[in-house]
Amino acid sequence: MPKSSNKIVEIGPGLGDLTKKLLEQKDVIAYEIDRDLCAHLQKEFADRIETGRLELRCGDVLDHWQDHLIEEKYDLVANLPYYVATNIVLKALEDSNCEHILVMLQKEVADKFSAKPKEREFSSLSVLAQSAGEVKRLFIVKPSSFSPAPKVDSAVLLIAKERSLKDEGFKEFLKAAFSQPRKKLFKNLSARYDKELLNRIFSELGLDQNIRPHEATTSIYHRIYATLKEKIDESKQLSTDRTKNSAKPTKPAK
Repeated sequence: MPKSSNKIVEIGPGLGDLTKKLLEQKDVIAYEIDRDLCAHLQKEFADRIETGRLELRCGDVLDHWQDHLIEEKYDLVANLPYYVATNIVLKALEDSNCEHILVMLQKEVADKFSAKPKEREFSSLSVLAQSAGEVKRLFIVKPSSFSPAPKVDSAVLLIAKERSLKDEGFKEFLKAAFSQPRKKLFKNLSARYDKELLNRIFSELGLDQNIRPHEATTSIYHRIYATLKEKIDESKQLSTDRTKNSAKPTKPAK
């Protein structure tokens, strides 16, 4: 667990096995969507709820999540339900009140968040996570550790955030960049952005047009996006200026 004074947020406590361990260390806010499980937790942890050590919030965590999940600094520590794990980690990356993400999720997803450039699993999730801070896949958890056993391996992932990344434009850019992961990065981007503009950017940055999406580093993606955004903004400004100038009434000749 992260050594911090932050409150812990747990998502999907289930029967409360992890919750018991967390409460030995800190106060916890837990979100549980299942009504039956929520009723069980209210009974199981009645004394902790009464003393304020545990705050149980019944319902879908995504319904509660606006800009911030809670209005104070927190660490997300949870065994995440597989079907929402990716979405929850992305929300936590954007939330400036979340400082650490320590979660168990499907190994395949953990690999995508933690992969390094040139590794086959390196993806848009890798870029987003590494843009926010330091990412580590800590260890693998085999199906035999669970009852009932899932069909896939799990893994524990730690993201120590240094900043929050909330830029929809950058996410759309990465979506285009990794649209066909085994194709060339230039080709993927040219399906969305002007080819001539991309030619200039790749030339200015000294990038090989044969580079593939998983071969580029996180910093390269930020450099391409920043330059692309700057050029597009300049082009829009020029277009706006021309429109304004053409709309000005001409003075009648004397």
